[in-house]
Amino acid sequence: MLRIARAVIDTPVGPMQALASDRGLCALEFAEPARESRLGARLKRWFAPYEIDDVRHPVVECARDWLAAYFAGTSAAAVPLELRGAPFELRVWAALQAIPPGTTATYGEIAKRIGSPGAARAVGMANGANAIAIVVPCHRVIGAGGTLTGYGGGLARKAWLLRHEAGTLQGWSAADPGLQMWPRPEA
Repeated sequence: MLRIARAVIDTPVGPMQALASDRGLCALEFAEPARESRLGARLKRWFAPYEIDDVRHPVVECARDWLAAYFAGTSAAAVPLELRGAPFELRVWAALQAIPPGTTATYGEIAKRIGSPGAARAVGMANGANAIAIVVPCHRVIGAGGTLTGYGGGLARKAWLLRHEAGTLQGWSAADPGLQMWPRPEA
């Protein structure tokens, strides 16, 4: 049985629930009742059987440090991730990692980047299935007309995160070690 550590991390955009295995961060979700059922279904599908313990864990502490640095506008050590999902989801999540802080990409652009130019809606679904908010930056994906579209944490948070990045993190590079948080899945 997989043991998953859980902790709540306070952030400027509200408390976030961090879940970690010994391999890496499994989830980082906004700690709200509306997000619980979605997270529970994802864990059941991709991590079962598992048991959650409210204990201190080095991966959670690494995520806590990364978030503190992110909100301070500085770089931090990489967060090991344990992402599980369908191959298409993994490709989308890898593409999200390549969007530099302070910039955005559309669903269609992401679809083209992963070699599926007609799959903008599927990219949206995979983006919405991302269980590691902020670290895997699904908030950087916008609608084709430049509009802010769906975000599990709410559009107000998405707008806040984008403003924060534009104001403090544009100096970060996609090659920054703090942004290279997982091995890229094979195509």
